[in-house]
Amino acid sequence: MIAVALTAPKTPNFISEIFPLTISQPNVICFRLTPNVNENAKDLGNRLSFHLSRQFPDVAVTWHQGDFIVLAKPEQSMPDSSEWREALERVRAEVRDLSDRPWGIQWVRHPNLTPTVLAQLACQILQTDCHFSQVPVPLPEREAQRVIVRREAEFWSEVIELENTLTPALSLSIHSSILFKGNLAEFFQNHPSRQNPEKLLVGLHVQSLETGGHGIIREIIGSIGEKREELLKWATGSTSKQALREAPDEQPVVGVQFGKNPKIYEYAMAALRPRVTDDTDERFGVQHGQLLRATKIRDFKDRTQLLARYKEEASQALATFGFQLKRSISSYNYSSLFWYPQTPIDQTPLLFGKGYVGKQGQILNGLKIKNGGVYRKHPEYASRPIQIAVLKLCDFQVSLLLKGVESCLKDYGFESQIIHKKPLSVSGSDASARAELEKALNGVAVLSPDVVLIFLPESDRRADKSDGGSLYQFAYSHLLRRQTASQFVYADTLTKVQSGQILNQVVPGILAKLGNLPFILAEPLEIADYFIGLDISRSPKSRLPGTMNACASIRLYGRQGEFVRYRLEDGLLEGEEIPQRILERLLPAAELDGKTILIYRDGRFCGKEVIHLLERANAINARFILVECIKSGVPRLYHLSNKTLAAPGTGLALRLSSKEAILVTTKVSPNVGLARPLRLRVHELGHQAPIEQVVETTLKLTLLHHGALKTPRLPMPLHGADRMAYLRINGIYPSILEGDRQFWL
Repeated sequence: MIAVALTAPKTPNFISEIFPLTISQPNVICFRLTPNVNENAKDLGNRLSFHLSRQFPDVAVTWHQGDFIVLAKPEQSMPDSSEWREALERVRAEVRDLSDRPWGIQWVRHPNLTPTVLAQLACQILQTDCHFSQVPVPLPEREAQRVIVRREAEFWSEVIELENTLTPALSLSIHSSILFKGNLAEFFQNHPSRQNPEKLLVGLHVQSLETGGHGIIREIIGSIGEKREELLKWATGSTSKQALREAPDEQPVVGVQFGKNPKIYEYAMAALRPRVTDDTDERFGVQHGQLLRATKIRDFKDRTQLLARYKEEASQALATFGFQLKRSISSYNYSSLFWYPQTPIDQTPLLFGKGYVGKQGQILNGLKIKNGGVYRKHPEYASRPIQIAVLKLCDFQVSLLLKGVESCLKDYGFESQIIHKKPLSVSGSDASARAELEKALNGVAVLSPDVVLIFLPESDRRADKSDGGSLYQFAYSHLLRRQTASQFVYADTLTKVQSGQILNQVVPGILAKLGNLPFILAEPLEIADYFIGLDISRSPKSRLPGTMNACASIRLYGRQGEFVRYRLEDGLLEGEEIPQRILERLLPAAELDGKTILIYRDGRFCGKEVIHLLERANAINARFILVECIKSGVPRLYHLSNKTLAAPGTGLALRLSSKEAILVTTKVSPNVGLARPLRLRVHELGHQAPIEQVVETTLKLTLLHHGALKTPRLPMPLHGADRMAYLRINGIYPSILEGDRQFWL
């Protein structure tokens, strides 16, 4: 179970979901395949190791840097060469896309049992040998007739540095799955939209009933009548074979993509179970947001009990192979690994106009012209009022709110003028509604407003899932291409949120979108001269394997977190790697020559990106600190007081090594659940910086969100990257690819 101190310490104690692993005398062998499965075929190596582990009940196989390392149970004899060759032949026979790959086996005498390899072996054991408990979550009767929600164990490998020694570890966490009650065939057969299978099925998230793997349906491959014999040949389970024999000829066969693997796999629908997600919930007749709220674990006692159960189940499975799962990493045993910033993050000084210094909770006071006002006013509004146009698409009085906008802008030192105000009578978000909106937007464009304030009906929140898009998407895209700022308010916000709170969010956002800089950090960040967020958008091809990606953006910030400019790259590219020619265009020598730049990557650096970046740094005499900011697969951290778990405060960090840390950047209310930390990793090939300094810098860069008072999860060079990527891949971006206005807020 999660380790709890026997006596409560005088200072707060912290605890993690990371459990160190030990193994005394591992029973291992190692081999390579010829042709070699090298680093460029990592996905193939991981898939092969999974399938080979399933061939033998008493061994686990993992792949690492070209080697297949095999761990057997203590005193268990290893399969011999002929058995491994037979196992490879069975895998080739059972896995369709491996059938044309003949391999030979080359034995490696001295396996390199690194902490990474041992942690991966432990995960493989849990994946193939451990049956974790699945705990159902009670639902209202209406939803319970359609879907099930269950809590499941989530686990992955970790390596942590303990007392100057890298140690294998396992992270155990809790995940809630929202699933359709039956399989995909049953969902399809009973759905009123089954006459349009492509619209109903493509984009659905599904789970393989055989392996438990999660994927997305990308296309309709054909029908059972066309594919039955071929699918029967490759089906491995008796249940799936029987379902194939009984399926009607006209039933569609779907193509599924798993994770980032670009290959599309053909599946009969009876072999899959639909998962309910935010963008597909309408197809199930439920609301994902409501279900998500039901999944939240609000009582930390429940969370503790679940983690204790999963830890016990994992320990039993691992023990059969000689592993011991230790007590979780906590500050009670490793106090030096946990820390908060010396100055609480909400006490970090912020600089406004006229040299006024405030803090996070004083932003609105700092923006008032009688105190400081905005740090930097855009020259365009130094001598003229902000021109505002208003479109009202909902049945709600907004006159008082508009007066509040004008009054608030004046308090912040800006004159404003509402030059156009028009109510629109629209119903829904269909083509006719969009056509009516288009006419209104064209009429507004003639007046050349600086910003268009649009009030939308609540129903439009969910309309963006339809083929034509929502009114919000349509208006935002239309105005963005014209270089006109926009601000949207939904009708339910007007009824549920006090007008003062709406103004506090809306008005600073308007100012930042118009190129004003509301505030910056009062003290410069010492780690680098500039800060850059680097990201690419991803979108699946409609009919082919893989993805067509578009380089979304970089955003450049100065030493005090001041936004300098964005740059969009309009060329489409294949794969996840950003090519060198594009990196060179995104990283201008004139500005970065001779400087130290901290580059945040949204996720992991891909392919040869690091090599290309370092070549660029060398060419312009710059130093690039390369930091991966990873959002998924990150263990949670907890505050422990009087033997009771609670959510940690913003800024708590756990040092995994000299190059890696886990950081809590958000504080959430108890009814929302528990915040997901970030994983920050300094790439070993870039210019080096202490991980503690990277953590402090990242925290401070979350303070600079000018479109909301609540700090975001990501540092501002990366915040909104997903939104920008979504907009870019859907063709929604400014006509000017470089600018100094934060249009994405």
